[in-house]
Amino acid sequence: MLYDIRLRIDYDYQTPVAGAHHLIRVFPPTRADVQKRVTAELMIDPTPAGQITSTDFFGNDMHAIALRKAHEALGIEMRARVELDRKVPVFDVSPKIRDLAGQVGRCRSLAPTAPHHYLGESPRITDVPEITDFMRGLITPSMTVKEAASVICRAVHDAFTYDPQATDVNTPPADAFAQRAGVCQDYAHVMIAGLRGIGIPSGYVSGFLRTLPPEGRERLEGADAMHAWVKVWCGVDMGWLEFDPTNGIAAENDHIIVARGRDYDDVAPVIGVLRLSGGHKTRQAVDVVALS
Repeated sequence: MLYDIRLRIDYDYQTPVAGAHHLIRVFPPTRADVQKRVTAELMIDPTPAGQITSTDFFGNDMHAIALRKAHEALGIEMRARVELDRKVPVFDVSPKIRDLAGQVGRCRSLAPTAPHHYLGESPRITDVPEITDFMRGLITPSMTVKEAASVICRAVHDAFTYDPQATDVNTPPADAFAQRAGVCQDYAHVMIAGLRGIGIPSGYVSGFLRTLPPEGRERLEGADAMHAWVKVWCGVDMGWLEFDPTNGIAAENDHIIVARGRDYDDVAPVIGVLRLSGGHKTRQAVDVVALS
């Protein structure tokens, strides 16, 4: 599948910002066996006084910008063309849940894709016994890791109500789970917290969804803004697979990756430091158009 993507993020400030530094992660990368970035461009208004591009530990593209002149608004626009060819495994060769810890223990790598980074607590993910107990009640030790991830993905989808008013970007997974409502970030954080609680390495993926579904399929939740889903380590032979608990499905060629990490803090599209005396409002718009 070939997609054209347009992302627009706007900030309106109550009072002029005297100066700012921002870190932006919005470029869809090339990822082996998943997608290829054909073109990408980033437009920022006002024009930054300085800009540096780099990649972080997890391989995500980053743009660091500095704004030194006073401004009352900030506009960030990203346009890209991405080709997706996600390799979906035909056979489940993931280990039984009871055997997974042994495979993790034999993994000696500390590369960004190593499972060790995705088992313990991270900035947004802590141990929540209620979530772990919920997940543990869904599985059996004889299940494969892939089977367990699929069951948990669907169970989170079924237990939650998609409600953009129920949470905000800082809502912890425990609160979202208690009210069984939220948005894609909450679904992903809850699933990750539960998977780690039962010993399955898992992480956070940000990206985009096809805005209009193929004919005959229902429209997916989260297609109007940046989306989030979960990556799960399914053992040495299967590696990482991705699941979308917001929609209760495995990630497919509708899911375009922007960034991967342990939780939202590792992949936030825009973070920054401002010299500002008032508040601000944010708007986000996404268009994903299938070309073939």
